[in-house]
Amino acid sequence: MSFPTLYSFRRCPYAMRARLGILLSEQSVNLREIVLKHKPEAMLVASPKGTVPVLILPDASVIEESIEIMCWALMQHDPLNLLLSEAPQQQEIAKALIHTNDHSFKPWLDKYKYADRHPEHSEQYYRQQAEVFIAQLESILAKHSQLMGDKVSIADYAIFPFIRQFASVDKFWFDASHYTHLKKWLKFHIESDAFTQIMKKYPTWLESGKSFEFGKHIAV
Repeated sequence: MSFPTLYSFRRCPYAMRARLGILLSEQSVNLREIVLKHKPEAMLVASPKGTVPVLILPDASVIEESIEIMCWALMQHDPLNLLLSEAPQQQEIAKALIHTNDHSFKPWLDKYKYADRHPEHSEQYYRQQAEVFIAQLESILAKHSQLMGDKVSIADYAIFPFIRQFASVDKFWFDASHYTHLKKWLKFHIESDAFTQIMKKYPTWLESGKSFEFGKHIAV
């Protein structure tokens, strides 16, 4: 049986998102852990933009957006109903949250994380801009344990890798912050079996190297 091939980078939140989707959908892929400074030619041919994750299906079609990889995987099999298939209104809310994460929060997160590269404003300023979304999530999580209720959904798995990155920029500040519900939610996901599994270290893949089977045979 020919599995899809996933190009990934362990610490990238977009790649984490893709690996979570694959793991939780109980799919299998050939995982190729890359070095960002030495991107393999095969990946660049498939996806010239040169960012991870990239999923190449057995029919040679390419999926190169992390949220699309998640949706592809979960549309094959969604045992936890992460796609909220019977709740179209919730689907739209989840989609809107993910869009805000990707298009509003993430640019501020990048400037906060690399404030020295953006001297127009201070690190604190960039953090405050990112906190608009953080405060929105805190408000949601004050009402229930996960973003779409008391059960996990695609919104939680698509967003928490980025909140983890936010928290790590200034861990002392974050740990002392008033975002009590967000911190509890983030701890739950970071300590989950799923996150432990997708953060397992694999040797890097080179053009003549080895792929590793990742996915359905891993217990969640």
